[in-house]
Amino acid sequence: MSAAILTIASKNYGSWSLRGWLMCRMAGLAFEERTLPADDPTARAELLLLSPSFLVPRLEHDGITVWDTLAIAEYLAEIKPKAGLFPADAKARAHCRSISGEMHSGFANMRSAMPMNIKARYAGHKVFAGALGDIQRITAIWRECLEMYGGPYLFGDKPTVADAMYAPVTTRFRTYDVHRDRISDGYCRTIAAWTLMEEWTAAAKAEPEDFEELDVEF
Repeated sequence: MSAAILTIASKNYGSWSLRGWLMCRMAGLAFEERTLPADDPTARAELLLLSPSFLVPRLEHDGITVWDTLAIAEYLAEIKPKAGLFPADAKARAHCRSISGEMHSGFANMRSAMPMNIKARYAGHKVFAGALGDIQRITAIWRECLEMYGGPYLFGDKPTVADAMYAPVTTRFRTYDVHRDRISDGYCRTIAAWTLMEEWTAAAKAEPEDFEELDVEF
C-alpha cells in the first residue's frame, strides 16, 4: 500500500481537490487516491460552499495529516525540496507565494458565479458583473507572470504551485466561454495540454453525475 493517502471530492466539480492532487503529483509523491462519496458533508462543503478551508483535499503521510491546499503545498515543498514546487529564486518564490495566496483567499465572486464543471460548456454565457473584476485581476496576474518569467507556465518552463492554484480557473474560463486576450488564452491552452491536467480531465468526464444540483442555475 502507498505510504500516503490523498482524499479528494469530485473530479468534475472539486477545484480545491484538483489543486491538491496536482501538487502531490508534481512533487512525485506516491499516494493512494480516495474519493469521498457525494453525500459526505465534507465533500459537499467543498463543492457547494466553494471554500478552501474544508477537510478536502486531505493528505495523510507518515502519520501526519495535512489539509488546506496551501498547507499541503508547503508540506510537500518541505519533504520534496528537489521537486521545485516553488521557484528557486527568492524574489520569484515570494511572488509565487503571493499570487497563490491571492487565489486561495480571494475571487469569491468568480467562484460563486462560475463553479468548476469540467464536463459542461455554456457558449455565450453572460458572466455576472460582480465576477468581471475577479476575471480581470486573474488575467492581469497571468500576463504579468508570463511576461516577467517567459512562460509557458507562470514562473517559467516548469509548473509550480501557482499553476496548480490557477489551473481550475482555466477550466472555468473554458466552461463559461470567458473572453481571453492572446496571452491569457495561450496560458489556458498550456494548462489544458499539461499531461496531469489531461489525466484529471479524462477522469472528470468519466465521473458519474452525483451532483446535478450544481447545474441548476446554468
